[in-house]
Order: sequence, then C-alpha cells, then structure tokens
Amino acid sequence: MKLVIFGLTLSSSWGNGHATLWRGLVRALVCGGHDVVFFERDVPYYAAHRDLDCIPGAQLVLYGDWRAVNQQARHHVESADAVIVTSYCEDAVAAGRLSLEVNRAPLRVFYDLDTPVTLARLRAGERVPYLPAEGLASFDLVLSYAGGEALDTLRQALRARRVAPLYGHVDPQAHRPTPRRTGPRFDLSYLGTYANDRQPALRTFFIDAARGQPARQFVLGGSGYPRDFPWSANISFVHHVPPARHGEFYASSRLTLNVTRADMAASGFCPSGRLFEAAACGTPLLSDGWRGLDQFFVPGKEILVVRSTQDVENALQLSDTELSRIAQAALERVLAEHTSAHRAAQLEKLLEQTGRENAGDWMRPLRGHQTAGAALTGGS
Repeated sequence: MKLVIFGLTLSSSWGNGHATLWRGLVRALVCGGHDVVFFERDVPYYAAHRDLDCIPGAQLVLYGDWRAVNQQARHHVESADAVIVTSYCEDAVAAGRLSLEVNRAPLRVFYDLDTPVTLARLRAGERVPYLPAEGLASFDLVLSYAGGEALDTLRQALRARRVAPLYGHVDPQAHRPTPRRTGPRFDLSYLGTYANDRQPALRTFFIDAARGQPARQFVLGGSGYPRDFPWSANISFVHHVPPARHGEFYASSRLTLNVTRADMAASGFCPSGRLFEAAACGTPLLSDGWRGLDQFFVPGKEILVVRSTQDVENALQLSDTELSRIAQAALERVLAEHTSAHRAAQLEKLLEQTGRENAGDWMRPLRGHQTAGAALTGGS
C-alpha cells in the first residue's frame, strides 16, 4: 500500500510532539512493507533544528511553497492508496483539495493530532487554518488523537462521516531502557516544551515540590522556557532534549512527571506521547489525572496519579523496589499495547475497512502487520 502524508514535520522534534510520533509510525509502516511519502513544508524554524534527514524505506519531501511542489505532490497522490492530511500542516487545505482533483481518487484521511486544541478553538469561534471551510465531510475517514466525547464532537461540529481514535504510541527501538551513566542522580524529572496552560500544574507538581524538598534534586528538560521561570536552587535545566537522548534523560531520575496540556486534560481520553516514551524507557511515572487515563495505565500499579504537591512528596518517599515494580508493569503494558507497530496495525485495519465500505473490496491485500483493534465508530 502507498501512503502519502502531508504533515507538520517529520524532520524536526523541536517544540512539537508530531515528529516523534510520525517517525515511529512511518518506521512501523515501512517495516510492514508499505510505501510512505511524507510532505513537509521546509520552514526556517524547523530547518534550524533539524534532527532527522531520512527514514530508510520512506521518502521525505521538503518543499519551499505549495506551488513549487504541486506537480510532485499530484504525481504521488495519483498513485496513492491513501492520502493522510494532518492538523497543523501548513498546506492542509490545499493538500486535501488536491486529493479530490486527481483522476484516480485515493482514500482520503484527515488525522487530527491536536483534537482537543482544534475543538477548543472552534468553541472559541476561532478560524482553524488547517481545516477546510466546509468541515471534514469530504474525508473518507477522520482519525483523532483523542477518544471519548471528542469523537462525537468531530461528527457533530465538523460533519465527519467516519471517526476513529488513533492514540499516541512509542517506538521501542527509539525509546528503551538506558543504563544510567555517571553524573547527577535526580529524584524527579520533567520533560516538555514550555506551555502557559501547563504552568499551574507544573508549579504544583514540580516547582512547589522542589521548594518543599530542598534536599532532593530535580531536573527539567525542554525548549521555550522564559527567563522569569520560577527556578529554585535544586532544579537543573537541560535546554531541548532530542529524542535520541530521551532514554538517557529519563534514566537520570528515580521518577518522571507527566503534565497534560489543559485542553487534552479537559477532553479526556488523550494520552500524551511522553507517557508511553517514559514507560518504554523503564522510568516510573507520575501524572496528573484525567478521564480515561485508566484505559491506558492502571493507577497505583502502572502509574502514580497525583493531585497535589503532597502526592508528589509521598511518591518521592517510595522505595526503589516499589518504584521499580511500577516501572516494570508500565513497560510491559506499553510493549503489549502501545507501540508504533500496534498503531500501524490499527491504521491498516481502519483503511481496509473504510475502503471496503466505500467501494467494495477495491484495495489490494495489505502486507505486513496482523491488524487488530480500532473500531470505526468506537468511543474511547
């Protein structure tokens, strides 16, 4: 099967969560024998921080503007089995229009990797530039990074005809347990790009915990943090941690903290990719709570849910043996259910099912993964 993807970025993990997800999914699809072409607008912001040039077996097309790449895109779309247009893609509307114009119509898919943000902007009356003005009714399938009620809202507000969740995931080849190197050993780590809406929770679960535990050591990694960020003497800072160093970063601490973006937490059923990454690296997890979290990890057994600074302090007092048990349980859960290969298998099944419903069994047999899971009308 040939997939043509128009996305935000594959080449740069700087300041976004899309790149790491796409790298894992594209590698899994290629491993399954599929052809993948990824179109990415070559913008200065990502070009200056590019940390990937290619994925063996896939084609990355970097382009300056839509007019310059239109013919090349048309050529690939005409020979594609499916075209996937994504949220925050610079040319999402143009790419969606192109997939309607070609002679041999491919399966048309919209993948919103930012569903809670998209829906929040719609509720606020904002224009969402990556959405067609007429909504999503022309797409054969709409994939959502969030499940639960968000799926119903996509149908009702954007007229999506077929909706399914395609959640976050992790590539175990890229994120795996890493032996701890010599150097500082931290009690709690946090990895994430700065975001205003995460700041209240980050203050409660990280900053206040650090101030209340001055004898313990904390480390924060990420980009975009302002000069007036409320640092304390026992918080170390690492400016941008590329995916290749995530395992090393997680291994440097006894526990790691996940803080969910406000729109994602309000939506529920929207796990951050950081949860799966940290678990795959064998580091015990603390996380804020939200509806649906227990569908991905069992609280108290595979993850520790915190609601106050005191909860964080209590977690820090757990023995290494107890934390190791929690980390091992989470690692086993991720490898059993939440890898990039699992999501690739779900995507294949969804494309097969949609293709059959659209025009009979017109798609040639898919090669690779044994498909499982993911119902088109599924809730969460």
